[in-house]
Amino acid sequence: MKTDRTRSEARLASQLGISKSRAAEAVIKAQLISAVTREMDRRGLTHTEVAGRSGLPRTAVTGILSGSLQKVTIDRLLRLLEAVGLEASVKVKRTA
Repeated sequence: MKTDRTRSEARLASQLGISKSRAAEAVIKAQLISAVTREMDRRGLTHTEVAGRSGLPRTAVTGILSGSLQKVTIDRLLRLLEAVGLEASVKVKRTA
């Protein structure tokens, strides 16, 4: 049975005419950004505070959190997660 994320990735790949791996990357990045945004809202953190904690420029933090996925690396997203007190885990499984 396919998960919602797997269906989202397949649908995104089809709609944009990109590979499944590129679609998976976009979905994962969007999920990480969403988690950072939710935690920032919950804790009342500003972009400036998160920038200071992550070591990233405030303009980069603002760009990433506004949904721009261009030039967003997993490394930067992990730094943002850490800055708001979260950590990521990865689950890998065989395809059906």
